Amino acid sequence: MARDSLTMAAIEPDVRVPGFADVLVAQARLRAHLAPTPLHHAERFGCWLKLENLQRTGSYKVRGALNALLAARERGDRRATIAASAGNHAQGLAWAAHRLGARAITVMPRCAPATKVAGVAHWGATVRLHGDGYDETKAFAAALAAQHDWRLLPAFDDADVIAGQGTVGLELAALVPDVVIVPIGGGGLAAGIALALKSLRGTRRLRVVGAQVEGVDAMARALRGEEARDPLPTLADGVRVKEAGRLTRRVLANLLDDIVIVREAELRETLVRLALEEHVIAEGAGALALAAGRRVAGRRKCAIVSGGNVDAGVLARLLAEERPRPPRRPRRRRHDETGDHTPRAAPAPSRTPLRPLPEELTA
Repeated sequence: MARDSLTMAAIEPDVRVPGFADVLVAQARLRAHLAPTPLHHAERFGCWLKLENLQRTGSYKVRGALNALLAARERGDRRATIAASAGNHAQGLAWAAHRLGARAITVMPRCAPATKVAGVAHWGATVRLHGDGYDETKAFAAALAAQHDWRLLPAFDDADVIAGQGTVGLELAALVPDVVIVPIGGGGLAAGIALALKSLRGTRRLRVVGAQVEGVDAMARALRGEEARDPLPTLADGVRVKEAGRLTRRVLANLLDDIVIVREAELRETLVRLALEEHVIAEGAGALALAAGRRVAGRRKCAIVSGGNVDAGVLARLLAEERPRPPRRPRRRRHDETGDHTPRAAPAPSRTPLRPLPEELTA
């Protein structure tokens, strides 16, 4: 990933960038509320899966939302919180507010899946439907926040949200992967995971690879210094944003190793194979990292299944229409290549000098 096209000073240098210490504090805050999600080895894909689809509300998003509410409470800010979301961030905020006895308002696009709208309402949050996409929804939420003096909680471009998502990376450390593939919309999950893993001794050499959909590649364009453009329709509605986060871009410009762009057909096939072969129900964005992982080499790679809130009608249609190609026959491997697939302890620190992280990211 080219780093020269985006300088650190070019993007709001006065905004606080989260550091590794923020991720550790987030882990301490969340421990009493959220249990770690499991790892699953998908043998037919040759890849580990981090099952965030089994997280509370069916997505990793609850980590960032809950950490942000807890951090605001520590600062004495008890205002109502409003958020714009295609669904998962709204559900995470609704559950977190319910858990803490706080008030939450969510603004969702009119095209949001019915399952996600129902999930938000279930936890008692106020739901407003507005706009045909995330960016329209975000602008409306910002206007409401200013009008009523509510706290606006971004879905990804917030230090506390990024730190909360980074706890996924801390849970992955025991696996000692050599590459982690992360779906990217605005970049909150990828920024948090990269920040966590590349700050830990024994995991700094691993690669963090982003996954985006063809025509829905806001972060890839931003890191190349290109202008934003309207995203195309996609099964991965959870990553369909026009503009990547400015704060997340600032982190990923230093820590992201590559981005793989996936075709829509690959995404659809992977989602169906996940359901039929691994018995894992994922939404479009949840299957994105695994779809990209088929193009990424690694002896011990892990893909983040970021969410499982797929609309039942969409899943039924995909299962009826898609006919995935049969997987290749597995090649016979030496015992030490497959061996025990349980997470192993981190290796001893390397004596090879490592390039230090930027000072603001290790603060």
